[in-house]
Amino acid sequence: MPRFFNLTFKELLAAKHPTAWVEFENDQITQQQLFDKFFADGRQFDGEALIDHMVEHYRYIDGMPELLQRLKQAGYTMHAMSNYPMWYKLIEQKLQLSQYLDWTFLSCTGPMRGLRKPAPAAFEAVTSHLQLPPQQLVFVDDRQPNVEAAAQAGMAAVLFTGTDALEQRLQQLGLEF
Repeated sequence: MPRFFNLTFKELLAAKHPTAWVEFENDQITQQQLFDKFFADGRQFDGEALIDHMVEHYRYIDGMPELLQRLKQAGYTMHAMSNYPMWYKLIEQKLQLSQYLDWTFLSCTGPMRGLRKPAPAAFEAVTSHLQLPPQQLVFVDDRQPNVEAAAQAGMAAVLFTGTDALEQRLQQLGLEF
């Protein structure tokens, strides 16, 4: 996203409205409301061009489709748990992630609506909805605070650093695929 605005990540963080993105992720404001208040100074931009830019850059990490397929074939049920707005549908259209996992736990809809990782309530929504104890769940995320929160909730928690490392860690946890 910073590239679209010709800003560094640090510059974008400094310029954006302090709550607009989280409100959008939690389905508290519409897409147009996000565009209208995205920047703290009120500057306008082409929202549709931003969406196009983001979709253009959605891609699988090398080796991930194959790993997901092997996990699915081994009988593991996988769910997305994401702080992301309704734009997850654009990811689905482009990458068809639902061939591997269910879009169950999103901050914008479903049992996690209005909740965000790393809040304990987000993880409680997962265990409640799945009706499973946290010890039977494996959580994978690329953000350390989310991994720490999952571990605090009782889940096996894995920090994603790459596909090969993830595969090794899942095998260390006893998953067979």
